[in-house]
Amino acid sequence: MDPLTPILSETWDADRSWTLDAYVAGGGWKGLAKALAQPPADVVQVVKDSGLRGRGGAGFPTGMKWGFLPAPDGGPRYLVVNADESEPGTCKDIPLMLASPQLLIEGVAITSYAIGCDHAFIYVRGEVLHVYRRLLRAVEEAYAAGYLGKDIQGSGFDLDVTVHAGAGAYICGEETALLDSLEGLRGQPRLKPPFPAVAGLYARPTVVNNVESVASVPAIVTEGADWFKSMGTERSAGHGLFSLSGHVVRPGQYEAPLGVTLRELLDMAGGIRGGNRLKFWTPGGSSTPLFTDAHLDTPLDYESVAAAGSMLGTRALQIFDETTCVVRAVSRWMDFYAHESCGKCTPCREGTYWLKQILRRIETGSGTEGDLDVLLDTCDNILGRAFCALGDGATSPVTSSIALFREEFEAHITGRGCPFDPSAAALFDYTPRRAPQALTAGAH
Repeated sequence: MDPLTPILSETWDADRSWTLDAYVAGGGWKGLAKALAQPPADVVQVVKDSGLRGRGGAGFPTGMKWGFLPAPDGGPRYLVVNADESEPGTCKDIPLMLASPQLLIEGVAITSYAIGCDHAFIYVRGEVLHVYRRLLRAVEEAYAAGYLGKDIQGSGFDLDVTVHAGAGAYICGEETALLDSLEGLRGQPRLKPPFPAVAGLYARPTVVNNVESVASVPAIVTEGADWFKSMGTERSAGHGLFSLSGHVVRPGQYEAPLGVTLRELLDMAGGIRGGNRLKFWTPGGSSTPLFTDAHLDTPLDYESVAAAGSMLGTRALQIFDETTCVVRAVSRWMDFYAHESCGKCTPCREGTYWLKQILRRIETGSGTEGDLDVLLDTCDNILGRAFCALGDGATSPVTSSIALFREEFEAHITGRGCPFDPSAAALFDYTPRRAPQALTAGAH
């Protein structure tokens, strides 16, 4: 049986799917009409009953998050949509916003009504200018059609939506750093508590939700909680976008119920390229511990992936075949995390820098026998001690790769270099550049 469930992606192949006309022709904006016909508390309850969990990585129950807002006090409260998608391998929200921005905006309207918000913000990663422009146009169309603005559909509900482009910082995917950036400050994580539900944007109660989470709301309101729970597993209900990239014949977005396995997804994606063998993969982006072919049948839901030693995260399934050097892959990820560390806390700022240097040293053949212990010790001094999850996530590929492929690391050290041909792992023909030499401080 084909496990695909095209719901978020159902209209992506429609003619000019991003326009309001195409969205309405496909049944769009019915969810808002149904929501406005009932009390806001009932909308919150149906989302709670559905079991929808945040699709941004942590998997926190969405309806419960909405319920954390304190009782109205006459002041403003805000919805902020986290569209700062930027982790290596994660690529589901950007195509969703490109192909169906009206779906997100309808979700914003319903969510805002449910939580008593009259001004919502969509924070988009600054580099994706094409997405920013498409969202601006979609919001403009929604205003013109009366789905945003004053007295929406005669309900007395008012809502303004602001699309904000960030300056391009991975740290702004962390919700409190995003809020600081939205306020015009430097994007750095805040000390918690207070949590955003109590004191978020402009020190007011705020809900911060991922794009996919908010875009899932219209169908839940339209079809009901039981319909949503009919997909997925008991504790990980519903559907989600699984992003397959790397050494797979047909990479792309595969929308399926939570609990689908990589084996099933690979069958639909044509398998590993060239008939090669799967070597390792990430279940939720580069900040999640690696899996191997031994995990092909692990159900991709929050509980099963956690029980197997990793995290479902954003369902960014990066596939690597046997031609890939795991040291090289982890080293490139660490280049990213060291570069994107905001520098606010010492464990992450200093730790990611030295992880980067040691990994590069091992890759280029200058590693020492003690380097693996130093890597693990450095990770131990970052994990649980960093100000936010960036530091913790940066340690995941390092510790898991050493646990799974220690012999490969040792071969780089004893063989004084990488035994792999980097061009063999490439998806296109290229001439590898000579890697810059790593610092040798600390090598004995």
